[in-house]
Amino acid sequence: MTVSVLDNPAWAALTGPHAHFAERRGQAARYPVDVSPFLAVSPDADERVWADIAALAGPGATVPVARGLTPPPGWELVDRIPGVQMVGAGVVAASDPEAVRLTAADVPEMLSLVERTRPGPFRPRTVEMGTYLGIRRGGVLIAMAGERLHPPGWTEISAVCTDAAFRGQGLASRLVLAVAAGIRERGEVPFLHAAAANTNAIRLYESLGFRLRERTAFATVRVPTRAESILY
Repeated sequence: MTVSVLDNPAWAALTGPHAHFAERRGQAARYPVDVSPFLAVSPDADERVWADIAALAGPGATVPVARGLTPPPGWELVDRIPGVQMVGAGVVAASDPEAVRLTAADVPEMLSLVERTRPGPFRPRTVEMGTYLGIRRGGVLIAMAGERLHPPGWTEISAVCTDAAFRGQGLASRLVLAVAAGIRERGEVPFLHAAAANTNAIRLYESLGFRLRERTAFATVRVPTRAESILY
């Protein structure tokens, strides 16, 4: 069976196109905390990986971990959210004349929009992970979408959000297709993740041509503060 980079996209990104972001410790790697909360482990990791995760994150830190990893005694499973991974090989991408490229100068507005709409993790330097596009009305940022994980040959679309006062106008669809157009121009394929409970978003993505690749789960664990638990 061929292993796809999408089976472990954060690791594939951090050891590939996003290697310049990677903070490494043994079998674990992560993005700087002001870029993204994602932490990934080697697909060949053994039980020593938990000490590597602890060394990267620090005692008491809360970190996301890949599916299939069961934390050892002393580690707290904080959350586990069922999710889906969808691929957009059949998406008919299209640029959008109203979409503008967002930069570091736009981060305060982007963080404000994220705070109001809660599309998922977004940090002060997340904009550095790829292209982010937004739509403004009256000079105010009201919708955005952008690129996050970048495993070889693929780019994840993320941070899809619209201010509540402007929903129902198709802005999210337009931005997703515009971001996908940029991905396609590089010869790559768009993909994305969504919480399984977010059925409205999943229906939207399906209407744009995304198809379910697999069901997954987003788990978060807390690193213990006691050394004897960390050194598993």
